[in-house]
Amino acid sequence: MFIVVTGISTFLMSMAYKNVKYHLKHKIAQKRHAGVTVEVMQMLADASNDKKKAVKKEKDDRILFKKTEVADLEATHFSIFYNNALFLFLTIILSFYILKNFSGLVNYLGSSVTSACIVAFLSTGSN
Repeated sequence: MFIVVTGISTFLMSMAYKNVKYHLKHKIAQKRHAGVTVEVMQMLADASNDKKKAVKKEKDDRILFKKTEVADLEATHFSIFYNNALFLFLTIILSFYILKNFSGLVNYLGSSVTSACIVAFLSTGSN
C-alpha cells in the first residue's frame, strides 16, 4: 500500500513540477532578457578581439540560447521549491490537524494523496 501511495504522489508531484515550470519559463525569459543580452554581448566582445566581428544572426542565436537556458534553470528551481513547500505544508496540516484521529495507514494515505492532488490541481491554473 505504501508503494502505491508513494507512486501516485510522485506522479502527481512530477506533473505539478512540469506545469509550474511551463507557466514560469516564458515569464522569466522576458524578465531576464536585458541582463542576458548584456552578458552575451560582453562575452562576444571579449572573444571577437582576435576574430572578425560576429554576425547579427549569430549574436541573436546565442542570446536566445542563453536566455532559454537561464529561464529553464530558474523555472525548474522555483517549480521544485514552490511545489515541495506547498506539499509539505499541506501534508503537515492534513496529517497533524485534520486526520489526526484516524489510523496511521489512513492518515498517511489521506495526507499524501490529498496533498499531491491539491498541488497538482493548483499547478494547472494559469497566473
